[in-house]
Amino acid sequence: MAETKFAQFIATKKLDPRRILAASTAIEKLRPEDRAIKLNNRRGRSAEAAEGAAKETRKPRSGRPVTRRALDAAVRGGKLSGPTKTRLLQAVNRLLEQKKQEKVDLRQLF
Repeated sequence: MAETKFAQFIATKKLDPRRILAASTAIEKLRPEDRAIKLNNRRGRSAEAAEGAAKETRKPRSGRPVTRRALDAAVRGGKLSGPTKTRLLQAVNRLLEQKKQEKVDLRQLF
């Protein structure tokens, strides 16, 4: 079976899959400001009376990092959802940035 573009890329850039998982966890972990954003969104939906209140424009992190199963599917060529591909891309770009290399886009990985 031929290697996927993702498997070839992490092999040529010498990226450890465990570091990809760790980077994704660090990127997607919910922080207090994310919880505050979600709370403001909930309050804005439930109380329509607060028309004068400012709408929240920032988006919170998802809190859902890349899983081992998703990483294995990317290496083997299985099906991945769009958000999972984006999370993988963000984690790979974080590692490339740490290695002082150029960032990549989604088409180079998948």
